[in-house]
Amino acid sequence: MPSTSPLATADLVDEYGDQLRVCDVQFTSYGAVRSFAGPVRTLSCPGDNALLHELLRTPGEGHVAVVDGGASLRTALLGDLMAERARANGWAGVVVYGAVRDSAVLAGMDIGVQALGTNPRKSGKAGAGAVDEPVSFGGVTFTTGDILHADDDGVVLLPRT
Repeated sequence: MPSTSPLATADLVDEYGDQLRVCDVQFTSYGAVRSFAGPVRTLSCPGDNALLHELLRTPGEGHVAVVDGGASLRTALLGDLMAERARANGWAGVVVYGAVRDSAVLAGMDIGVQALGTNPRKSGKAGAGAVDEPVSFGGVTFTTGDILHADDDGVVLLPRT
């Protein structure tokens, strides 16, 4: 199995070249862990974080939740309570293609969190979306089981073997 110890994304680009899948989205790091890696669990939930609540209640076992929020900054899909639950349950990190909230608290939390931005508004709780279905943004498709590395330089997926 490819490495799930965090490696610098720039070094991975140097090693793998065009085989590395590089997400073109400019994420901002919000968690205290600035470099993280792990197998992906995908989630699509624009404007509704009920499924993310459920997913982060499960054992993370070093996985990274990749959340497709449709690039919306209208509502936050992750806040400090959910991030703490993810940390306590062994998740390596959460990448949100959307907004988070409680950013000052997230900054001190021992978990990787990357997102497009912040918004104090809560999201819906209807349970709309899908878990472990491929999601695409930034020129790449994320599939459950992909190995993701994230740091301040970007988010990359190792080549599939």
